[in-house]
Amino acid sequence: MRRILAVSGPDRVEFLQGLVTNRVGAAPAWAALLTPQGKYLADFLVLPEGEHLLIDVDARLADDLARRLSMYKLRSKVAVGATELTVARGTSPAPAGAIMDPRHEALGWRLYGAEGDDGSDWDAIRVAHCIPETLVELIPNETFILEAGFERLHGVDFRKGCYVGQEVTARMKHKTELRKGLVTVGIEGAAPVGTPVLMADGREAGVLYTQSGGRAIAHMRLDRMGDGLTAGDARIIP
Repeated sequence: MRRILAVSGPDRVEFLQGLVTNRVGAAPAWAALLTPQGKYLADFLVLPEGEHLLIDVDARLADDLARRLSMYKLRSKVAVGATELTVARGTSPAPAGAIMDPRHEALGWRLYGAEGDDGSDWDAIRVAHCIPETLVELIPNETFILEAGFERLHGVDFRKGCYVGQEVTARMKHKTELRKGLVTVGIEGAAPVGTPVLMADGREAGVLYTQSGGRAIAHMRLDRMGDGLTAGDARIIP
């Protein structure tokens, strides 16, 4: 379930631009708010709509996100509030007025002011393209966005200037090589989301998340992707 927030006021673009991971204001964008330590707090779509920037966010994170944004207002001429807008989505031919999801073309379209879902198998789509989901693969105060694929999915702009958590994110991009990250793996059997992925010698190699059609998303140590991996009773195939 989604909630749509609105950021209004003459400073709205500059205000949000200085907080989130992506460039906002000109076109629909996927972005995140991070802690100062560079860890994920919430992800959302930002859409310019007249005198507002709309924020399309998981309903479970909406109140906390609105509170955090309001904390950063200081002297900025902005207001952050809830709206009654709804959103529909699908992968069938897009209806008039819909926007395409900026993360990946496989995620189809979103139409604001409407409700519903065309019945697409979203887990299968996400697993096929290794697209993380809020509160599943994306865990507040734990996930680093580059390990979650934000660069590949157009969720971070390294040229836009400062934002909360930017220093840590830029350091991970330019000064280190990622050792861990989300990958799509094969799976024989099934295991609960959050089950550790273990090597044959019992050492932990990662964590299993969304599963669909013999494949799964897992957060893996990239140097431990080899034969003999298991997650509970399931066999994991790199």
